[in-house]
Amino acid sequence: MRVRAGLAGLAAVVALAGCGGLEARTGADTGTSSSSSKSDKIDVGEARKKLGKLEVKGRAPRTGFERDKFGPAWADVDRNGCDTRNDILKRDLRDEKFKAGTHDCIVLSGVLDDPYSGKTIQFKRGQDTSTDVQIDHLVPLSDAWQKGAQQWTAAKRKEFANDPLNLLAVDGPLNGQKSDSDAATWLPPRKAYRCAYIARQIEVKAKYGVWVTSGEKDAMQGILSSC
Repeated sequence: MRVRAGLAGLAAVVALAGCGGLEARTGADTGTSSSSSKSDKIDVGEARKKLGKLEVKGRAPRTGFERDKFGPAWADVDRNGCDTRNDILKRDLRDEKFKAGTHDCIVLSGVLDDPYSGKTIQFKRGQDTSTDVQIDHLVPLSDAWQKGAQQWTAAKRKEFANDPLNLLAVDGPLNGQKSDSDAATWLPPRKAYRCAYIARQIEVKAKYGVWVTSGEKDAMQGILSSC
């Protein structure tokens, strides 16, 4: 079985434990799981502890935010010869096909069991089809910018933008709908994934020192209380 690129940094794989043991699959609610792991394993009790330690502050102005403040989109930060987008597609899709001569870097097609909607999406690389599957920053770059990242070094922002822990292949339209929303204003419509989604956002924010607003913390606590 191929070792998936970018999984080394993930604290989130296989099942969500806590509250008596909760399994959170990335696949549809029917029980199908995606080929990337491909779920999230984060102890809910640990997520609550980490949430309790996050700094609570108001949202700073968005002034000065630009995507390139987090480095070029989808850089090859791990120097494996593949850009981050293709690394995550390779990790999260199943039945992938690759462009010849790219050492299994460029994903031409595959199947996504979308964690946000539960839908099965056929991915095909192309000008009119690639956006059907997008790579979501679970903690959006703009959200991070307004909650601490303005003070980071350029190197740390680049690391954040390309960290597999903070990245997930998802339904393109839902990613657009989410935009730069935090947990107080947007949650995946598929309720079975919300515990894993919130726990992983907390993991990312704890890793990088991104703060939360009071409303966001309340929303996260509400989701975790139901896990």
